[in-house]
This record gives sequence, structure tokens and C-alpha cells, in this order.
Amino acid sequence: MADLKYDIIEKIAVLSESPKGWTKELNLISWNGRDPKYDLRDWAPDKDKMGKGVTLTKEELLNLKATLAEWE
Repeated sequence: MADLKYDIIEKIAVLSESPKGWTKELNLISWNGRDPKYDLRDWAPDKDKMGKGVTLTKEELLNLKATLAEWE
């Protein structure tokens, strides 16, 4: 598998932390030099490892926000 290059543009929120120190985070990330997207995934404490995640455009994130607000 090719190396992934990423740049965390903005740290938005840490949603949870596991007993081993992994955190579930929402960040704005540029992957492989592309335009940044909102990213939700688990990260190792030193950010050298990551779990599978999901990336969202700003429009998708706002749609999710509106859906969750209606769901409450």
C-alpha cells in the first residue's frame, strides 16, 4: 500500500479516548496534497497510526449536522 501523506489543517474535536490512548477525532485534513476535507477517525496517541475513517466535504458535514439536529 502506498504511503499516505496528510496534513492536519485544523483540529476540531476529540470525541472520545480509549484506555490505550487512541482518540476519535474530527479534523480538517489535506490528504496527499488535495483540498482539505473533514475527517472522522481513530488516531494513535502519537498520530503515527490511524484507524479507518470517513471523509466529508463541508456540504456533507453540514447535511449531517442538520440531520442530527432534527433527530434529537
